[in-house]
Amino acid sequence: MTRKYRSISAIVPALLLGACASTAAEIPPVQSSGTSATRPTSSGRTPATIPPPPTPPSIANPTVMQLPGLDGVIGETAQQLARSFGQPRLDVREGDARKLQFAGSPCVLDVYLYPTRPGATPTATHLEARRASDGFEVDRVACVNALRGR
Repeated sequence: MTRKYRSISAIVPALLLGACASTAAEIPPVQSSGTSATRPTSSGRTPATIPPPPTPPSIANPTVMQLPGLDGVIGETAQQLARSFGQPRLDVREGDARKLQFAGSPCVLDVYLYPTRPGATPTATHLEARRASDGFEVDRVACVNALRGR
C-alpha cells in the first residue's frame, strides 16, 4: 500500500466514529409504554412527550356479508361449518378473529369468523371462494354448494 492510502485508511474509521458519536447525542431516549420521557438529552433539549397508543377495542364490529344463497354459512359457528364441510384444511386464529379454509377439487373456501358482540362465540361473517387449480375468484354460492356435495 502506498503511503497516501495508508493515511486515508487511518482517517476514515476515525471520521466514521466521530460521526456516530455526534449523532448519538441527538437521539432521544427510548420510552416505555404508558410513560413519557422528560429527562433532557445531552444537547440540553427536552424531547417531546409521546402519549401511549390507544387501546384497540376487543370487538371489531364486523360487517356481515349479505348475499343470497349463503344462508347456512353466514352466521354459523366453526363447529357448524365443520359439520357442513368437513374438517377445515386451515384454522388460523388472530385475536378474536378466526379463518377456516375448506378445500375440494373444484374450489377453496375461506370463511372468516368474528364475534358480533363482546363475549359472543365467533360466527361466519364473510367468505371468499377461488378455484383450486389456479386461484382465480369463483362464485361463492357455487363453491359452497360444490363443497357440500350438492
